[in-house]
Amino acid sequence: MLSNKQSLALTGFMVAGIFVFGVLDILDNFIVLTLLTLVFFAIIINLVYTNYRPKEKNQSFTETKSIHNE
Repeated sequence: MLSNKQSLALTGFMVAGIFVFGVLDILDNFIVLTLLTLVFFAIIINLVYTNYRPKEKNQSFTETKSIHNE
């Protein structure tokens, strides 16, 4: 879904947004609150998706190489 760099960028955007909008005292604004909530849920969904998806069974390169040499 999201790469590690994208997840870190979203997390940084959320932290910066909370800080800046908190200093400006506009965290109660509906649009700001909605955007920060959507970013938060995107991060959480990505975390759940990447940790709980079924692991693919990949053969290592050495196993594949030994199979083809036989």
